[in-house]
Amino acid sequence: MQIVYLNEKFLPVEQAQVSVLDRGFLFADGVYEVIPAYGRHLLRLGDHLQRLQSSLDGIRLSNPLSNERWTQLLNELISKNDGDDQSIYVQVTRGAAEKRAHAFPVPVRHTVFCMSTPLLPVSKQQLLQGIAAITLDDIRWHACHIKSTALLANVLASQQAVDKNASEAILLRDGMVTEGAVSNIFIVSHGVMLTPPKSPLLLPGITRDLIIELARSNAMVCKEQEISEHALRGADEIWITSSTREILPVVTLDGKIIADGKPGAVWHRMIDIYQEYKKRLRSGEES
Repeated sequence: MQIVYLNEKFLPVEQAQVSVLDRGFLFADGVYEVIPAYGRHLLRLGDHLQRLQSSLDGIRLSNPLSNERWTQLLNELISKNDGDDQSIYVQVTRGAAEKRAHAFPVPVRHTVFCMSTPLLPVSKQQLLQGIAAITLDDIRWHACHIKSTALLANVLASQQAVDKNASEAILLRDGMVTEGAVSNIFIVSHGVMLTPPKSPLLLPGITRDLIIELARSNAMVCKEQEISEHALRGADEIWITSSTREILPVVTLDGKIIADGKPGAVWHRMIDIYQEYKKRLRSGEES
């Protein structure tokens, strides 16, 4: 039985109900987080809660819970669901008002929803063979650093990738890489890892930041700098990174082979480092 949290109650998912007047439903007036847990240990919870706070600040919505309460709540949710590895979804909306109106309601009645789903390992085929990606124009708004529930542009981009038998769409704005539809982007050029710098045009990924940290602590050269479309297409390696897909190598882009069409040597080293980190997290040595 899947147990979720909704507005101060833990209950079976089938019993969870939200008003049709909820502003998350009517306006996508809310934010969310996705937090992986390995061995029932939440990955970088402090960083995720800080990003949640930043997203709430970005939409001028107060945080309904303290960090201590979030920590207690999420760990209790994990304990109530099966599986050592779980993906935790957190959503906060501005709640339901008496009538539909664009301006903020007063007072605000937050809707807080959290759920756990099994965190399945990335398929061995994708790891060994890599994935296909396409490129698309980035048509999203200019506040992508807010982890908003307004994801229609991302949904459409993801579907365009699926339509072309690809696993991800890499987004381009004014000839520069921003991120993927559901991921951050890294490339490798002449042995150097590159990823676009943080800005309002992309989400500050927690997994992205962890990869940068792990790379630098293992004497791997990693730089945050803008990546042109030309550099992307000429890269030795391309990766996508996210909380649930971790680090996946891209071997074809818009139907053209990247380098030799196989996951590269830098990716192999980085994925080994990342898996070692996960082992330490499962044992409680990392957070």
